[in-house]
Amino acid sequence: MNDTDLMHRVLQLAMLGTGSVAPNPLVGSVITYQNKIIGEGWHKEYGKAHAEVNAIASVKEPELLAESTLYVNLEPCSHFGKTPPCANLIVEKKIPRVVIANIDSNPLVAGKGIQILQNAGIQVKTGVLEQEARYLNRRFFTFMEKKRPYIVLKWAETADGFIARKDFSSKWISNEHSRTLVHKWRSEEQAILVGTNTAIYDNPQLNVRHWSGRNPIRIVIDKNLKIPPTHHIFDASQLTICYNLYKNENLPNLYFIRLDKDFFWENLLQDLFERKIQSVLVEGGTKLLQSFIDKNLWDEARVFVAKQHFGEGIAAPQLLQKPISMQDWQGDKLFFYENHQFFVEK
Repeated sequence: MNDTDLMHRVLQLAMLGTGSVAPNPLVGSVITYQNKIIGEGWHKEYGKAHAEVNAIASVKEPELLAESTLYVNLEPCSHFGKTPPCANLIVEKKIPRVVIANIDSNPLVAGKGIQILQNAGIQVKTGVLEQEARYLNRRFFTFMEKKRPYIVLKWAETADGFIARKDFSSKWISNEHSRTLVHKWRSEEQAILVGTNTAIYDNPQLNVRHWSGRNPIRIVIDKNLKIPPTHHIFDASQLTICYNLYKNENLPNLYFIRLDKDFFWENLLQDLFERKIQSVLVEGGTKLLQSFIDKNLWDEARVFVAKQHFGEGIAAPQLLQKPISMQDWQGDKLFFYENHQFFVEK
């Protein structure tokens, strides 16, 4: 096994933390001795031990660490956060070689972890599967480098291009299998966002009912406070933020945040960034989704196209990009888009 092979394994391990570690990045780690894996670990939950700590703890013969190589997809941290610095632990264990995919964009780290290792005489190699690792942690890098959450757009439309009927009703355009997949997606993002009409007419719960995982933070844009207080969005069953033009109010599990009308979108994204919300799944409706598209404030889009026809209704959002891939999801066509113009690349 070479460094590339082992970094592939690191990325596999890192993915196991999906939906559990945000706003931290997905990180995996492998330790080898004489080209054999003797330890593995990944960051399992926000606030808990990091990947390197778990990998080191898994080594059954700790005396081998002084002759081993540690692989990790993100630069070991150099600061005290929820846990002690991983770079210091690597030095303490006298691991002589460390292979890293990405340098950390977090200004609290940003090369400082590598400097600690090198100052201790540890051989450091960087850039192994760098692009693959950046893509895996595209939410983290977008958050750190663009100072905003990673935005995923999602909607379902009919074969003739409608997202809802004229009366705003839309249940159900996509099939049961597609809806289960959406609940999986909800568990993988930190927050979920809808607009006023979706909240009023669909009265969605915006939780994870058909999948295992944590419920996202609910976000609703209700500029003129039209949504009835009896709707699910305000039931306090999970943390909810309502952005509006009129009031600031903190209730149990429900925050009303007043934003300036002229800088509404800038202030909204800034507030989400300050709340360390790293990713947002935008579920509609058309006006809200199109706003993100027109402002070029999106990173991915996932669009279901179902077999049924409405004939007339509310038109689906319009994307100029071509899809990068398509899947057949039990009869629904699922198209994936990426915003390359605004995509994270180094």
